[in-house]
Amino acid sequence: MANWSVEVENLTRTFGDFTAVDHITFRVREGQIFGFLGPNGAGKSTTIRMLAGILPPTSGTGRVAGFDMREQRQQIKQAIGYMSQKFSLYEDLTVRENLTFFAGVYGATDVDWAIHVCRLHEVLDMLCASLSAGLRQRAALACAVVHRPRIVFLDEPTAGVDPESRRSFWELIYDLAQQGVTVFVSTHYMDEAEHCDWLALIDAGKIVATGSPTDLRKTHFHARLLELDAEATFRWMDTLEQTPGIEEVAMHGNKLHITVQDPVEAERQIRQVGQRLNLEVKSIREITPSLEDIFVSVMTRQRVG
Repeated sequence: MANWSVEVENLTRTFGDFTAVDHITFRVREGQIFGFLGPNGAGKSTTIRMLAGILPPTSGTGRVAGFDMREQRQQIKQAIGYMSQKFSLYEDLTVRENLTFFAGVYGATDVDWAIHVCRLHEVLDMLCASLSAGLRQRAALACAVVHRPRIVFLDEPTAGVDPESRRSFWELIYDLAQQGVTVFVSTHYMDEAEHCDWLALIDAGKIVATGSPTDLRKTHFHARLLELDAEATFRWMDTLEQTPGIEEVAMHGNKLHITVQDPVEAERQIRQVGQRLNLEVKSIREITPSLEDIFVSVMTRQRVG
């Protein structure tokens, strides 16, 4: 029988007439890296704040670390770690002083584990104000887990840091998961989502798909994918979207990803479009869908449907 760190059913949060989170249901297994994937404004942060006991739900039920989300919010706050988008440490204190302070808040006495797992030995006596963005994130994570929680919620933890720091931060996430900590991480970075054991895709407050990255590719992309490298990419969009046999067109960097059922016929159509528009086709090739392709496809079908 599975052990669940988080279980929610029909969880909803409204602000006046606006529904930020709309009857979502999901479960998170113990020790899992659970990715909450969606665009800005999709409802990720509101959901995490409810799970962390900071914000009461408008309706719905749920349990976090075995505690009821409605009746035991204070117990949830003590049982979890929470790292918000906004840097929350005291900048006029050193890393060590911040760790000692947050350990005291949680009633913890040993900060060595957090120092070790977040690799902070060399910066312990530096003021937080002087740290790079990547080191700030590591220090914030250490303060969030200084009491060795069973679950840690990370709300867009790598927003605004460079790619190298993001990779380094994910190494810390892996280390936590290997030690049995459940990691619930929200992100809009598709490459980060690839590292998760399980994903929930959220858009406009609704969960629109769940599964492992592999499962999502199998169950939510019933088509073939072409990558078009051509000049003046934006000029292709409207015409291709009206072309028979082409289902979806999306920008990926300076190229187009084109969803089709028949790659051979679609390539013929694409080259005809290029001739009509007098635009050069550099290459057309079939590729394996990425999570970003899956997400775009799911979002498109959701909004059209």
